[in-house]
This record gives sequence, C-alpha cells and structure tokens, in this order.
Amino acid sequence: MVASGLVASLARPGSNTTGVSILTTELDGKRQELLFELVPGSRRAAALFDPDSKSATQLRVMLDAARARGLELLTYRVTSTKEIVSAIDEAHAAGAAVLNAMASVMINANRQVIIDRTAALRLPAIYQFPEAAEQGGFAAYGPRIEQIYRQLAVDVARLFRGERPQDMPVQQPTAFELVINLKTAKALGITIPETLLIRADKVIE
Repeated sequence: MVASGLVASLARPGSNTTGVSILTTELDGKRQELLFELVPGSRRAAALFDPDSKSATQLRVMLDAARARGLELLTYRVTSTKEIVSAIDEAHAAGAAVLNAMASVMINANRQVIIDRTAALRLPAIYQFPEAAEQGGFAAYGPRIEQIYRQLAVDVARLFRGERPQDMPVQQPTAFELVINLKTAKALGITIPETLLIRADKVIE
C-alpha cells in the first residue's frame, strides 16, 4: 500500500485510505524457497504473476534469488482464466517441475482452476492462502483469508463509530501458516521431506 502510493506509511496513512496489508506479495519469495524444499531436486520452476500485483523489480528479485541457488525460474504473465490455463500448460511443456501461484486477487480467484489443471499435469504448486491447500492444492503459505476478513470487519466498525481513515493504522496479519496437502502430494508421486512435515502448521492426509 505504501509502494503503490495509497498511504504515506502503515502507521500513519495520512489519506482517506486504510485497511489490511496482507503481505502475500512480500511472501512470494518465501513460497518460492518452500517450493524448492518441498520438491527436492527440482531445478526449474514456473511462476504465474499478475502484472497488476507484481512489479518488474519484484520479479527481478525472484529471478535473482532462484539464480543464486543455481535454479531456473520461468515467469508467466496472466490476466485471465484462459491465460492461466495456457501458462500452466506452457510451463509444463517447458519442463517446470514446480509452480508458484504468486499473490494476486485474480490468481487467487482462479485457484480452483490452477488446482485442477496442475493435478491433471502432475505439477506441484504452492498458493498464497492456506485455504487453497485445504481445497486440494499441493501446499500454501501465508495468512488465512478469514483472518483478513475479521480485521476488515473491525476496521469497518471503527469507521462507523466515526474514526477517520487517516488516523487508523494499516493492519498487518500476525499469523502465517504452512499447510501441506499430503493426499495431493501422494497423488502427484511426491514424497515430502520429514523436516517440512514437522515444520508445517497443518498436514492434510
């Protein structure tokens, strides 16, 4: 929200805007690291990104991080459901071993499409919200959607009580969950390292 110019700072928005910064974009890199740990030996990854949510600079950081580990990251720009399916097919054809569904409202709205297509191609993917893994996705890391909605409800109540948006700090999630769907992993023929199963907040069997 600060980078986009919506607020001056998280503590003091200074404008007619406030809300919840869900940090999912900042966590894209962490999800990429987890994905390589979840599927040891994978050398090539693919990432779906929404140009409305991901800047060229952020993409460069992701690419550099992968290169520093001797890995290759293929990026695919997507703006619609049709493009998402085509991108996943292209990534699979290009030899990607894993897929990072980067943080985006549009990509999250199409998470079931991604879950279904990656399952058909036996391509493990990681998502921005834990709920995606609970719905059949391979893995997910981030705050829960319900946590965000609860905070938004609190903010709306404060506004109705007469508080001004510019005086209300932008809230940030305090809990992040790693959820691994072991049932999906087994269907994909992937054995999750025991160390990650121990670290996971929830394992779905």
